[in-house]
Amino acid sequence: MSFRQKIERHRFCYGAELAINRRDLPSELGNPIIELGEILCSDPRIDWISLTNTPGSQTMLPPHRFARFLAHHRAKAVIHLSCKDMNRNDLESTVWECAADGFENLVAMTGDYPSDNRDAAPVFDLDSVSLISLLNAMNERSPKTHFMIGCVVSPFKRLERELMPQYFKLLKKISCGAGFVITQLGYDMRKFFEVRLWLNAHQMNVPVIGNVFLLNKTTTERFHKNQVPGCVVNDSLYELACKYSAGPDKGRGFFIELAARQLAAFKGLEFTGGYLSGITRAETFFEVIEKSRSFGENDWKEFAKTIQFAEKGEFYLFGADPKSGLGDPNSLNLTHLQSTRPKAAIGYRFSRYLHKKVFTPGSAGFNMMKRLYSHWDKKPGALARMAHRVERLLKFVCFGCKHCGDCSLPHCAHLCPLSCPKKLRNGPCGGSLDGWCELNDRECVWGRIYERLKSFHESEGMLDHPVAFYQSRLKGTSSWANTFLGRDHSGESKQ
Repeated sequence: MSFRQKIERHRFCYGAELAINRRDLPSELGNPIIELGEILCSDPRIDWISLTNTPGSQTMLPPHRFARFLAHHRAKAVIHLSCKDMNRNDLESTVWECAADGFENLVAMTGDYPSDNRDAAPVFDLDSVSLISLLNAMNERSPKTHFMIGCVVSPFKRLERELMPQYFKLLKKISCGAGFVITQLGYDMRKFFEVRLWLNAHQMNVPVIGNVFLLNKTTTERFHKNQVPGCVVNDSLYELACKYSAGPDKGRGFFIELAARQLAAFKGLEFTGGYLSGITRAETFFEVIEKSRSFGENDWKEFAKTIQFAEKGEFYLFGADPKSGLGDPNSLNLTHLQSTRPKAAIGYRFSRYLHKKVFTPGSAGFNMMKRLYSHWDKKPGALARMAHRVERLLKFVCFGCKHCGDCSLPHCAHLCPLSCPKKLRNGPCGGSLDGWCELNDRECVWGRIYERLKSFHESEGMLDHPVAFYQSRLKGTSSWANTFLGRDHSGESKQ
């Protein structure tokens, strides 16, 4: 069976990551990564191979190009797509290229901010949500594609204001067309299992694949120092890694055992698969798999209890089950998230009031402004021109407006999403840490959005608006005019 058939039937399967780098070009001497891919694809223990796209934001060979070297194994290939370097036209062209080559398994990701060349300007024309929407639209329109679309979720967030937007965004991705979920890497089985509990609570029987990254001393230190966005190793695990790394095998046995126990726990918890990464040798992939199969039938229950390397003060949505140490499916209570209401700033309260009276379709203020801007394209009146000057000054002073012309303030608790380095309008990325952006130079704007909405008991609906596709042709124009004339992304979505 193909990868698609296996996960649709919820059969536990094993995936292997091929971390492509800039050295992996064919040569007369052969190519180790292609040879590794051939070995893995030819072995019945490996159900799919995952071709990464600039992991850690390192510039590498594009995975869809590399996939051609393994074209006869296309049913096992899962290609990652990142929005970091390509606009929507380039992404769609790349996707058509994948379809033409017969590759149908894709994972849509926003991507990390550039790290190896910080002078490069990132693109982020789309994000993971809008990319999934694009792929799903290609599956539905003529000529139809037949993509199996995957997404990623990062549950390893310490704070409520970081974790809950991740969960809300996961639901958004699935509603837009994602057919399977891969977790970000971490070492807390309670957080892994919470993803399943969250989806079950919303009656979403979507395949979930757990990420198993084989650590070593170097990667453990990098993750502990937060040098790779979204990859978390806490103090306790780091201390264990240092202890075992000082041994004769440099900790290899400990790391293999940890990875195998994670795999066994995923299988016991009825995940759809385990995704093995951080490995460069075929023998090591097989060693971890065979080790995980050697455990007793119920050993995974103990593993799930002991592999809980959480950060101090970790927020969990589900209360702990005293027997399993995991989340209790009966303890979900979103109302307790709203038990405290931080007082909203007066500026935010005024912005909400103004939006309700003037910018809400059907209101008297909206109808009046719509008439005011009705001749904007031909011969705007004096009042309309004055309103534009007021708009530019008011929005710059109050919101740091970048004059994008396609305003998302109403959907983002009146915080400008362009203050995010990735310009994300459909929810947060997975790179934040302790409420701070992965660049560590500002608070994550989506954490602030969550807190603002929470003060009005509206955080659960923070992503209920239509998917935002930024209309770049509107840059520098009046966003008020575009709103009242139905030309911004909100108006486009209704047409």
